[in-house]
Amino acid sequence: MKSSELVKYSQTYKCFVTHKTPEAIELLHRHFQGVALVDARYLNRPRRLRPAMGAVITSGNLQSEPLAKLPELPIIRLQPLEHNGKTLIQISFPFNELIYKTLRCSSCCQWLQEPRCFAVGTEAASLHQLLDDVQGTAQVWLSNTMKINDMTIMRRLWEQTYSKGAGYITCPLPYLEKLYLLNYSLNTIRTYHSLLLRFFNGHSELGLEKINAFATEEINQYHRQMVQSQQYSYSFVNQSINAVKFYFHRVLGRHTLDLSQVERPEKADRLPTVLSKQEVQRILSATVNLKHRCLLQLLYAGGLRIGEVINLKTTDVQSDRNLLLIRGGKGKKDRTTLLSQKLLESLRAYYKVYRPKVWLFEGQHGGQYTTDSIRNVFRDCVKKAGLQKKGNAPLATPFLCHAPAGAGYEPALHPVFGGAQEQ
Repeated sequence: MKSSELVKYSQTYKCFVTHKTPEAIELLHRHFQGVALVDARYLNRPRRLRPAMGAVITSGNLQSEPLAKLPELPIIRLQPLEHNGKTLIQISFPFNELIYKTLRCSSCCQWLQEPRCFAVGTEAASLHQLLDDVQGTAQVWLSNTMKINDMTIMRRLWEQTYSKGAGYITCPLPYLEKLYLLNYSLNTIRTYHSLLLRFFNGHSELGLEKINAFATEEINQYHRQMVQSQQYSYSFVNQSINAVKFYFHRVLGRHTLDLSQVERPEKADRLPTVLSKQEVQRILSATVNLKHRCLLQLLYAGGLRIGEVINLKTTDVQSDRNLLLIRGGKGKKDRTTLLSQKLLESLRAYYKVYRPKVWLFEGQHGGQYTTDSIRNVFRDCVKKAGLQKKGNAPLATPFLCHAPAGAGYEPALHPVFGGAQEQ
């Protein structure tokens, strides 16, 4: 190989290059002998693998998740039942022989021949006994129509999925009762309960008495570790601070503890990922079920939260004014929102087919729709539409609220919807 063939100038890389072969390396050594040193040490160096998102160096000793979960168990659901003029609680579950035998042997359950189901009384003692009987066999869930004001029962329901070791610290009952008496929503009470439970069991080796004597620095250190782990969002850490502050100030009455200095992470000011109008159109077009389409249209065009949608009643649709009355929204505040004419026509068509009795959107067997059902509907429609990104819908535009076929049929007027109602 001639020297002119050995090394060439590359216009692409703006340097001299040669072949990476043993023969070419040997010729380079000979060619530059007495002129320069040819160093081939880095030719066979192993490639460095770099993480796509970079690396994070922490201070170490970061707090792990303090609450261990129990293995998943079969679920039994409680819902109200009218039987022979009495209000009972129906126990529903996919057939499971172990659960069936457990309920058969339970002193608080009775088998009803007519609806063919197990039922339990509405007394608090009966529910406590039921939780004792099915412990380790099944998890108890409540339907949306079940309203329980006894915080001892709610605490047991919320904590039934946690593994309770020797040092496990339960949430103090006065904490939950204080939140309930101050008219906090049940969702907020449950969130505060889980966050305070996490705080307690993150220091379970100290015991509750020493935790109650914490100073500001201990509370700061706990939340500082959460921030440094980069596993929790700004809102999660912020809610944890609020839950812990409520306990020390409002329950323990430690007003001399200056919790105004508790450090809060700065909220990142990020732009939301917004779906385009075309993508929203694809989602709505992928919805073949009339009820599901009306749900999504109402969420999109009405700007409602999921909890507000499931709490809507048929009487909340004021068609004569093109208004929708929303009761008990965020912060337990009532408000109204505008209904487009095409969305109102869709709701009229939906009412003709499904005939909801009390709630605007009712489940397959009556009662309120659940938030999980609406989320599953949205996920399925996004999947059918073939969208890859997650995000929020843009502001409402009337042309997206398409009325289903037959929406113009108006033989009679519904007293609330003011639109089509079959004879």
